Amino acid sequence: MSRPDLSSDEAIAAYKAEMRAVGRKQRFAGLACVVLGAIMVWSVGQAGAAGPALQMAGYGLLAVGWVLMLAAIFLRTRYHRRRMAELD
Repeated sequence: MSRPDLSSDEAIAAYKAEMRAVGRKQRFAGLACVVLGAIMVWSVGQAGAAGPALQMAGYGLLAVGWVLMLAAIFLRTRYHRRRMAELD
């Protein structure tokens, strides 16, 4: 993997777009899990007898969502480090 050419504004914009594409699926899935988990935890009061199960499932989705978001951050950081490394 070669170091990106960051000498012009177009090259910088292309590299930023490339970095945004890394881990995109994990970020979107993580965001969806966090939003769905928050809705589930918020609606526990209206769930009646299913409230405790809904609350645990909501907290589980929140945890999974944040793990996915952290994984996407890790993937982007690792990709950027590999890309910026000088190969001799």
